[in-house]
Amino acid sequence: MRFVAALVLTATVPGIVAAHSQSQPRPSRQPAADRLGMTCAQVLQMTSSDWIAKFTADSPGADAKLRSIRAYGRCYDERTDRLAASLSRGGRGPARAVRADFTKLDSALKDFTTKALADTAPADSAKSVYAALYEKQFRYAFYQEYEARTAKPANRLSPAKKPPAPATPSPKPDLTPAPPPPAASSSAAAARSDADPMTAAKNRFGRLLDALPEDKMRELHRSFGEVIGTHTINEGTRLAVYRYVIFVLEPSTEKPFSEPPF
Repeated sequence: MRFVAALVLTATVPGIVAAHSQSQPRPSRQPAADRLGMTCAQVLQMTSSDWIAKFTADSPGADAKLRSIRAYGRCYDERTDRLAASLSRGGRGPARAVRADFTKLDSALKDFTTKALADTAPADSAKSVYAALYEKQFRYAFYQEYEARTAKPANRLSPAKKPPAPATPSPKPDLTPAPPPPAASSSAAAARSDADPMTAAKNRFGRLLDALPEDKMRELHRSFGEVIGTHTINEGTRLAVYRYVIFVLEPSTEKPFSEPPF
């Protein structure tokens, strides 16, 4: 009898377990606690600066700033991963050789950052975490470029051309000779030079390097050469690279050379 009862129980328990499991709702995927109950899409709608300010206000604590930076970085990586996977599935992503070259560029940037922050004081540990966050811009921009290349143009009707305006007689030219321009001073020439974003970035980077001990300056100069000198990058990325390494090198006590990239 005990044997029969055991058989009956063994036969019925799976049904009971199955019925119980079906009656229980599946747990929904709740946003992580370090996102303040928000989804990654909602987090990334904010700039990193706004997000950090919101997080530290809502979750005070000694490590609140570091947690907020890392949370933003995880969301940023997730978005980049989705974009890369989408391009790969559609056969629209970069070729293997191009990805390999970007991987070397990315590795060179991280190597520069490691060398530049090797002597960073523990009290300024947020600098390394910020740098790790802002360095993520290059991988996302890399895939964004391919997304833009393969995007279908919008199918819009071109507006009707306006009829040409009636011709009007041209005014008589002013033949009075213009006065000669004043001689440019060195300060005016420097101001015009700094007005160009790339030139201003190169000048700022050079001044930061010059302020370092000679051994450190030479080490970072060689490391930066592995970033800029050995890879083919467009002008927009080149400027972003200069602004990034300036952020890594500039003292936190000085006014930032440029705003955060996101």
